[in-house]
Amino acid sequence: MDIGTLRGLGTALVLVAFVGLLVWAFSGRRKKGFDEAANLPFADEPKSEKREEKASGSKHE
Repeated sequence: MDIGTLRGLGTALVLVAFVGLLVWAFSGRRKKGFDEAANLPFADEPKSEKREEKASGSKHE
């Protein structure tokens, strides 16, 4: 085996890994989990707003 063959095999391995990653990321089975992860930054907003309203409401009363 010469260096060209090794480089070709390395390129083929990276290509297979890339295609596998694409299939994993865009498969329909993963959509629900990705949607839940995408909404995680917004998960605490209603609770913090209610706490602020209660805190500000109790100060004014």
